[in-house]
Amino acid sequence: MNQQTPIITNIKPSTAIRHDYNSFSRLCHETQEPVVITKNGEADLVVMSHEAYQKLMARQRLGQMLSEIDRDIAAGVPMRDFEEVFDSLQKRIEHA
Repeated sequence: MNQQTPIITNIKPSTAIRHDYNSFSRLCHETQEPVVITKNGEADLVVMSHEAYQKLMARQRLGQMLSEIDRDIAAGVPMRDFEEVFDSLQKRIEHA
């Protein structure tokens, strides 16, 4: 699987937060992308909205789970039957 490193296009000086937090916050929420904060012209921090962070962490957890499953399949670990899993999920949804 070929993954490309995302290119961060939002770069702001640290003064952007100090001088106009509301606009900076709005940028983070509207773009849902990380913003690089520079200090003395050098990248210092990366900031993103809480929602964007939660989505990033969920994708990371999903990727880890899929990697574990791939390793199990490669090792020949027996898998559960699709129908069994689907029925189990359907029961959990109905009783939620």
